[in-house]
Amino acid sequence: MTPDIILDTNVVLDWLVFEHASGLAIGQAVTEGRVRWIVSPAMQDELVDVLGRLLYLPTLVRWSARHVPAMAAVQAWSRSVPPPGPLPHGERLRCTDPDDQCFIDLAVARRTPWLVTRDHALRRLARRARPLGVAVLTPEAWADMQPVPSP
Repeated sequence: MTPDIILDTNVVLDWLVFEHASGLAIGQAVTEGRVRWIVSPAMQDELVDVLGRLLYLPTLVRWSARHVPAMAAVQAWSRSVPPPGPLPHGERLRCTDPDDQCFIDLAVARRTPWLVTRDHALRRLARRARPLGVAVLTPEAWADMQPVPSP
C-alpha cells in the first residue's frame, strides 16, 4: 500500500512553482506513485488561494506562467480526503498558527507517516506528533530518509 504524505503549501510551491530541489524530490515521489499526496478541503482551498496570488501579487507575478500548470498538477496528483472529525483529547495538538491547524489535524487523524513542512509552528509539534505515528519534518529531512535507488 502506498503511504500517504501531507505537504504544506510552501512545500507545494517549492515543487510546482519555484522548482527547489527539495520540492522536486517530493514531487518526483508523488508522480512516481511512491507516496500519495492527500489534501483536505481546507488545504485545497488554501492551495487555490495561494496559487492564485501568482497572478496579482507583485512579489509573485514573475511566476504567473506557472499558475495553470501548478493548478493542473494539484488536480492531477493530490487526493482529496474528508476533513477529520474531532480528535480524542490526547491526540489534539494545537498549532500556534490557526491556518496550519488543518495540516496537523489531518496528519494525526489519519496517522499519516509524513507531514512535510518548513513552517516553524508545525515543526514545533514534531516531538508530540511522533508517538501518534506522524513525522513532522522539512523537505530536506524527508529526502534524507528516503532509500537510495539502486542502479
